[in-house]
Amino acid sequence: MDTFKDRLAFLWKDEAKQAKIAADIEMTIAGFSRIWHEGGLPKAETLKKIKQLKGCSIDWLLTGEGEPYPDAQKQPAHAEDTLGNPVDIDEFVFIPRYDIQAAAGHGRLVEDEKPLFTMAFRRYWVENYITRDTKNLSVISVKGDSMEGVLNDGDSILINHGETTPRDGLYVLRLNENLLVKRLQLMPGGIINVISANEAYPTFEINLNNMDEDIAIIGRVEWFGRNI
Repeated sequence: MDTFKDRLAFLWKDEAKQAKIAADIEMTIAGFSRIWHEGGLPKAETLKKIKQLKGCSIDWLLTGEGEPYPDAQKQPAHAEDTLGNPVDIDEFVFIPRYDIQAAAGHGRLVEDEKPLFTMAFRRYWVENYITRDTKNLSVISVKGDSMEGVLNDGDSILINHGETTPRDGLYVLRLNENLLVKRLQLMPGGIINVISANEAYPTFEINLNNMDEDIAIIGRVEWFGRNI
């Protein structure tokens, strides 16, 4: 890879067509042609754009010396949106999705804690509105009808496990070996009302001053997703 053109072709591999690369790095065909055919070099802003897209070393890009990816020692994962536009995966947090259901009804035993896959959330939203400690987040699903109209059967919910001190809001609880998702209402004297949206399920109380090992607050529900 003696020339700058060779190194561009390496970075874009099977996509190494003049029009494709020019579009990706936001150059005109005329301007890019001077690089591709005449051995020119782009401006610093364009070099930074290439580094952002491909994660390569600028030193290697300019001189060919060293490794293309000195930090990873391999080409980083390349992501695109559904239109084929490049996506910066650093803009996302990938949160584990577990095969666990928090019952909005009668409860289900927690049997398998190995993630099925991960779900991508915007890093800016997570870190500015939820938590910067992203390791405390997980996604599970809702089962049952006790929260119908608020959280429906089959909804996915994002849980913040760092929020275990209850305040008014939706929380996932462990009751014996069952997980429940309910609305909590903080009352005087360390009493919490555990409320269902469906009136067929009665409200019950938890005394924070006398909690035993059969009850635990797993985390606060921060988001839900639903098929329509």
